[in-house]
Amino acid sequence: MAATVHDVAAYILARRGRMSTWKLQKLVYYTQAWALVWDDEPIFGQPIEAWANGPVVRELYLSHRGQFSVAECTEGEPDRIAERHKDTIDRVLDEYGALTGRQLSHLTHAEDPWREARKGLAPTASSNSEITQDSMTAYYEALDSDQNAPLVGDIDWAALEAS
Repeated sequence: MAATVHDVAAYILARRGRMSTWKLQKLVYYTQAWALVWDDEPIFGQPIEAWANGPVVRELYLSHRGQFSVAECTEGEPDRIAERHKDTIDRVLDEYGALTGRQLSHLTHAEDPWREARKGLAPTASSNSEITQDSMTAYYEALDSDQNAPLVGDIDWAALEAS
């Protein structure tokens, strides 16, 4: 059985504990993006939309709607995630897990997949425009192969938030 976004969210929450729903959505996004690059396939099949505050999986949003933070995802089962994907999730959590939801949102706003999906929209406009797997693969493959790309831990957050 293929994993779902709920399985990924449950795994992330089991590993990291309670977090804002904003942060959870962004970690799910980065998990999918890097799985496309490192595993050559998506972890889950649900689409990711380019909302004003960053990438969001609507199906996951509907399960935690109205909550600021969550500690578990009762709809998910981490055991449905393949081991190679768990390794990818763990790598993403090691790299991005210490960041706040706000920092993760700023980071996604600076990257092409979200920007392309929101092209022509006002900054706060509603949108259900999909961030395609092709755009994520192209962007993150290029980032992965760029020897000069800054590591997430080396990002100048003040400069990024000011842009």
